[in-house]
Amino acid sequence: MVDQVRSMESRVGRKNQRYGSKGERLVAGVVPLSKDKSLVMMIQSAGRGGWVLPKGGWETDEASAQQAACREAWEEAGVICTVLRDLGTISDMRPSTMLTSNSPRASYQFFEVTVDREEDRWPEMHKRRRQWVTYTQAAAALASRPELLEALNRSSMKR
Repeated sequence: MVDQVRSMESRVGRKNQRYGSKGERLVAGVVPLSKDKSLVMMIQSAGRGGWVLPKGGWETDEASAQQAACREAWEEAGVICTVLRDLGTISDMRPSTMLTSNSPRASYQFFEVTVDREEDRWPEMHKRRRQWVTYTQAAAALASRPELLEALNRSSMKR
């Protein structure tokens, strides 16, 4: 397989963002697992500082949510990954009081992936750290993000 050229620029803004039939923002993400599935890679949230899974908007120039998810894994975590399986769609579980024009309701499409390579340099390395953690550590970190916890729980990560 030939490596695609990977940009060192992160995509910003929402002008190419895809939206669903109910106006929800379509978000693609990954649950990045070690080869033996005992660890998951988490990244620092750019906004809130906590630890999250790599995810972001599925854009109009991307043929599939899977393509968008792998791009997000590259931009946010600096990893090259292989998709193992589609974890399905997960609805946004935030109460309506937490929704804003900058953070509208979303629909999440997550994929279980294995990390093939961790690069030393990646687009968002200046604003995000990454770390490998156990299921217990990840579940605790995602307690306030039920849609991300649901993606983790749908994965085949070792508990």
